[in-house]
Amino acid sequence: MKTLKTALLYSVLTLFVSCQYLDDYSGGPISVPPQLVLEENIQYELPFEVLTTTQEDVEIRNGGYGSAATAHPRRKGEFYAITDRGPNTDFLDGKKFPVSDYTPRIGLFSVTNDGEIVLKKEILLKDPNGNPISGIPNPEGKGATGEIPYDIDGNQLPFDDFGLDAEGLVALHDGSFWVSDEYGPHIVHYSANGVELERISPYGINEGNGGRKIPAVFAKRRPNRGMEGLGITPDQRTLVGIMQSTMYNPERIQTDLTRILLFDLRTGKTKQYLYRQENTNLSNSEIVGLSSTEFLVIERDGKFSGEGPVQKHLYKIDISGATDVSSANDEDEFGLLLNGKTLEESTWSEIENTGIVPVTKTLVADLVQKTGYPHDKLEGIWLIDNHTLGCINDDDFAVTDEDDNGIIEQKILPGETPTIDASSLYMIKLDTPLNN
Repeated sequence: MKTLKTALLYSVLTLFVSCQYLDDYSGGPISVPPQLVLEENIQYELPFEVLTTTQEDVEIRNGGYGSAATAHPRRKGEFYAITDRGPNTDFLDGKKFPVSDYTPRIGLFSVTNDGEIVLKKEILLKDPNGNPISGIPNPEGKGATGEIPYDIDGNQLPFDDFGLDAEGLVALHDGSFWVSDEYGPHIVHYSANGVELERISPYGINEGNGGRKIPAVFAKRRPNRGMEGLGITPDQRTLVGIMQSTMYNPERIQTDLTRILLFDLRTGKTKQYLYRQENTNLSNSEIVGLSSTEFLVIERDGKFSGEGPVQKHLYKIDISGATDVSSANDEDEFGLLLNGKTLEESTWSEIENTGIVPVTKTLVADLVQKTGYPHDKLEGIWLIDNHTLGCINDDDFAVTDEDDNGIIEQKILPGETPTIDASSLYMIKLDTPLNN
């Protein structure tokens, strides 16, 4: 009798474990726990299609799913990833957008029994009226970065009030999303269908959100290096955003100081903390919540392996002993001042002499050392379990502009065999569990 009961219990548990990876009758592929089928440190390309081909035979790909990634909050074998504003190159006093009507989007991906990465669904981002947005910069007063948008032929494009250069992604249990960007910076709440529900920025530009804003100092973000990462605490009560690099506060500055913002979704109250990078001009391109005080952060440069010393690091940070550097008034243009200087203007000695403590950080993984990581832009983390991560790069839609002249070129990975860069997933096993 005991054997029969054990067998029945095993059958029920097996059925339960199997069913939780089914796609809820959507007709998509069955997802499996990635630990069972993905091999460590192997490149798994995300699916893509070719948007268009230029006259010079350069493929512009509808890949780009690498600006951020996040675990599906309920299904273990699935993750979301987001694109940024779309393919673009530097041109004159701004950016050339070869596919100017491109809509930033969220993709839902799954891992099949065969270890294949499948794009199950695309969610196009839309304005509050349900119209697809673009990745074109915002006008003055609504998040403008000073970048002038141009089309493929060099004609100036109109600005987009709701344009977004998406870089951070959070998926909530209710099916909705929070997205951060590099323009405003904005933090935008989207429905499960991608319709804007609320837009939070340093400007308070949108009505109907109760006037919720983030501190005015965040408008000093460096153009194209805004709120690059967005995470949430496990209780889904507090958003945590990280700025990519030093803000231009009050003017063009490059140091190893950047800021972390906490936003309480219930009260709208914020806190700020300082993060010290390993060098100047590096990028913090992702943040993932591990607890209410601990987070996983990407800190990287913008170089390919083989171009000298390369940094693609994952750090575990802790804010519990760090100092909240919020100013007394969130409307203060320059934020907290020390002896008349902004935090960005101050040296670390000056900062620490006032008793201000930055977040602590511990190296979790060096992806170049671990995998020989060939890509330049490590930007997405899929938290699979306590000791397993999926790391994803941004391929820039497979195009680049190495000479900053507006001429679109194919983005090629350096090496003996030239290969077009592609957004790819690498499963990484950590030596030490993230939560001990």
